[in-house]
Amino acid sequence: MPTQVAYLGPKGTYAEQAACELAKLEKLDQAELFPLPGLRSVIEYVANKHCEAAVVPIENSVEGGVSATLDALWSNPDLFIKRALVLPIRHALIGSGSLNEISEVLSHPQALAQCSGWLNKNLPNAIQLPTNSTSAAVKMVRGSKFRAAIGSRAMLPEKDITELAYPINDVAGNCTRFILLKNTESSKKGDLASIAFSLKSNTPGALLKALDCIANLGLNMSRIESRPSKRELGEYVFFIDIEIKQKSIDMHNDLLPKLKVFCDHIVHFGTYSNASIEID
Repeated sequence: MPTQVAYLGPKGTYAEQAACELAKLEKLDQAELFPLPGLRSVIEYVANKHCEAAVVPIENSVEGGVSATLDALWSNPDLFIKRALVLPIRHALIGSGSLNEISEVLSHPQALAQCSGWLNKNLPNAIQLPTNSTSAAVKMVRGSKFRAAIGSRAMLPEKDITELAYPINDVAGNCTRFILLKNTESSKKGDLASIAFSLKSNTPGALLKALDCIANLGLNMSRIESRPSKRELGEYVFFIDIEIKQKSIDMHNDLLPKLKVFCDHIVHFGTYSNASIEID
């Protein structure tokens, strides 16, 4: 029976490319990719067990953490990260007209931000319009002489569009980490462990004491990020990735009990492998 994997659609997004690669890594030979409109809807779809897995972006090397993903994960603590994949992002400017005719540029807000320098230099008078996804933007500019979209070269087989410029991302090493989520607990083996927690009190040194629990085990924290708890001003949730590939650590016995002393609520998203691929 096919494994249904939800991702941020429509077809042609970087998320679809990541979903294909993650399905291969997980040996989901009969994976059926199912596009949905919005990151929260993707995560809630798997959380509500309408599908077995979902692929979402969690972090970009230029723009940082994807807030919609982080907030949705905190709201759905019964989800587990099965695997992660770092995908290089190479943006193209795509349209039906010529570069000197463009007065509007459409794309996902992250893509617009990742190309802001190029846009300011080459299309300083063009209005930047956000869309739900890069592929949605490409579909919206088909046939227009004054509109262009920022998206993946994978969309170029679409009719009536051409590549106007490539690559246009400001940072050559731009990449996004995507995660494969499941609603069943993942393996306890892997390179990374991801947790999130809120503190019992907002007092001097409270966060440091929690972080010391990790540091005292000789573990490196490869990512630390905070998001508002949305309960009151000044209260935050902390998301942390911990490198454990060279350590024999049992998260449930060695670390989480120590953190509970200082934390009001802790979510362990699992231990998993982190891979990367290269694209042209």
